[in-house]
Amino acid sequence: MKEALSNIKHERSAKQYPEIDLQKGEYVVLEMKRAKIGVALIWAMVALCVVLLSIVVIAIKNSGEATNTLFPFNGAAKSYLWMLVILFYITIFAGGFIGQTIYTSNRMYITNKRAIQKIRLSLFANQTQIIELAKIEDVSFRQTSIVDHILQVGTLRMSTVGDETTYTFSMLDTPRDEVETISQLVYATHQPAPHPRKKKEVVEEPVSAATASATEDDVPTMPAPVRK
Repeated sequence: MKEALSNIKHERSAKQYPEIDLQKGEYVVLEMKRAKIGVALIWAMVALCVVLLSIVVIAIKNSGEATNTLFPFNGAAKSYLWMLVILFYITIFAGGFIGQTIYTSNRMYITNKRAIQKIRLSLFANQTQIIELAKIEDVSFRQTSIVDHILQVGTLRMSTVGDETTYTFSMLDTPRDEVETISQLVYATHQPAPHPRKKKEVVEEPVSAATASATEDDVPTMPAPVRK
């Protein structure tokens, strides 16, 4: 029954997460994504860059004759200048989309057997880290700044047994919940599997004829009454 349930969960996870190469009987228990506040921070930086660039463009445009005196551009030079400004705008927005794609592509999957982290380093560079739950010794999270406490984000940390390697997953939303779930899974993998108890069979040894005869001889007999 337990094996059949694991197979059903495995098939469901394989369809839902085709990017993960699941083992036989393995299924996803927890999927962790980076906090949405990180996307908001990326686009806040984009907006700031757009505002600063717009201020520079407006200042140049409103300078009028002073600008023409200091920078005597002809019609062709002004066209190139505006093309450069437009290119800057495109670059800023493209950088925002690229940053959002890389940020949201970083994920960690916790299965009933392993921890699998998908790391997106750039648009064309990916990395995968896999840890057996049985090798994890400690699970914790860290909030190192006031911003982390305000935004309720932190860094998940998993230390392995036998070496000093620590695997981290940053900008995680409400890390306490994930830490509790992972700790329970790790604890379950460290428990020895129960062995089924075998019933003791009572074997009746056959009684040999010699034993039976000896037994009968050992039985005391009553002496016959003596008549007077």
